[in-house]
Amino acid sequence: MLCVSNLSVDFARYGQALGTPAAIRSLDLTVDAGQILAVVGESGSGKSLLAHAILGLLPSNSRVGGSITFKGQVLDQENVQALRGREIALIPQSVAYLNPLKRVGSQVLRAATLSGLEPTQAAKVRDTAFERYGLGFETQRLYPHQISGGMSRRVLTATATTGNASLVVADEPTTGLDQKTALESLRHLRELANNGAAVLLITHDIEACLDVADRVAVFLGGMVVEIAKAADFSDTSSLRHPYTRTLWQALPHNDFMDAPAKSYKATTANQGCVHAGDCPQADALCGETIPAWREMNGGLVRCHHA
Repeated sequence: MLCVSNLSVDFARYGQALGTPAAIRSLDLTVDAGQILAVVGESGSGKSLLAHAILGLLPSNSRVGGSITFKGQVLDQENVQALRGREIALIPQSVAYLNPLKRVGSQVLRAATLSGLEPTQAAKVRDTAFERYGLGFETQRLYPHQISGGMSRRVLTATATTGNASLVVADEPTTGLDQKTALESLRHLRELANNGAAVLLITHDIEACLDVADRVAVFLGGMVVEIAKAADFSDTSSLRHPYTRTLWQALPHNDFMDAPAKSYKATTANQGCVHAGDCPQADALCGETIPAWREMNGGLVRCHHA
């Protein structure tokens, strides 16, 4: 459904020094119909930039390399505009995406109509979405400034999931939600996938995504370093990349285990493994060349020493 190949994203800045690391570099991933691919990683790793690159929402000073294809068609700035809101839906991270001048009910209705539904059917889908996400009928008449951040998040989710999009890009869809509503939102994404949609779930909540995801892509420094099955996280020894193991072990239920001591520091921007400066296994090779993808135990990893 979606294929991202050798994607790079950089930004032109006045007085930019040579060698400044790209925000995203050499990024590869695929999302198949009927599956959820969760993208996890620490803040600032480039997860939201990936979503914006797919939707063509990057600022004008961005420089994009590589390719993004959707259903075999290369996505460019022209055709992605025709697909947004119809074939490709976004659940954005920021609640500022809501129009402050329109009632939230009309915004969800408009999204359903733009997706191709007839007005009567669109209204029914809107009402069902508000009920699904615990938003009372009276909420439809409110403006964004009259509802809480958590309610705004649920409205955004309803807006993106009312149509029949083939690809749903969900950027931190559970932020600000209580546990019950967050689980309901994730279960709905699972339902969409079960009905044939492809879902790219961008999240910092590794534990929650494992209940619904088929595969997990681990982000670090604008690059995917491992793609694992969700079941692999049940046993640390099944994880392939040292950063993935460190990220997983740092969670509360894993006793906040500390990362290994640093032993090597990469010095050249845009070269080498993004984890070289923190990995105890790193050597000179790790700082010089980006590891190629390797198949390992049913998953993929970018590590010279895995």
